Amino acid sequence: MSKKSRKSKNPSHHNKENVVHPSSFKSDSWHPLDTEIDGRRDQKYVKNIKPRSEGQAQLIQAIKDYSLTFAVGPAGTGKTYLAISAAVEALEKGEVERIVLSRPAMEAGESLGFLPGDVQEKMAPYLRPLYDSLGDRLGGKKVRKMLEDGTIEIAPIGFMRGRTLNNSFVVIDEAQNCTYGQLKMILSRLGWHSTMVVTGDPGQSDLLEGISGLKQISEKLEFIENIAVCNLGKTDIVRHPLVAEMLGVL
Repeated sequence: MSKKSRKSKNPSHHNKENVVHPSSFKSDSWHPLDTEIDGRRDQKYVKNIKPRSEGQAQLIQAIKDYSLTFAVGPAGTGKTYLAISAAVEALEKGEVERIVLSRPAMEAGESLGFLPGDVQEKMAPYLRPLYDSLGDRLGGKKVRKMLEDGTIEIAPIGFMRGRTLNNSFVVIDEAQNCTYGQLKMILSRLGWHSTMVVTGDPGQSDLLEGISGLKQISEKLEFIENIAVCNLGKTDIVRHPLVAEMLGVL
């Protein structure tokens, strides 16, 4: 993996129609990072991440060792947070030029149509968990600047078709809401000097039964030598102890 950072300061080379950039928001409209910037400006942000379970330790090591890693497991196991933390670390070390975060445009029982605004404004609340994780590692001000200059891109899965992601750290979040075809498409976006982490919980898909492709694809790729599939379990849940208890019976 290249250690040289060639970060572009000119955002014009990014397709603004297909990427959710904060610059696309009107100056007087709501922005998902406003409270982060105003309320946490002076906070000391998390720089070093330590695993809190054996499964998390294996996931962190797998991300370092493999270009493609699947993090599969229940809610609260730190899949997304650890993946984004690894992405920030790689960016700060100059190992990649940008971070690309993507999610399928699927909500739990809701529809994007009921939200006001254009597609960027509709997607912003849904992508808030990714903003939160980035803000925790970098701080709101820095995240907003990186979003504006294209160093960090956040976009729905559907807008990734046809792209080649070179010199990037790519995190595909909530992959249990991707179909087999969508996952096959997004996996083929992986370019040179890039790392991709796919996270999801097959047991919490918002798709109709049998449509999610995460379990099938992760099981097929588990036997490829240069791909890591980390299966996290109930013992890796780091949220309130009741979360593990509830998921054990639901």
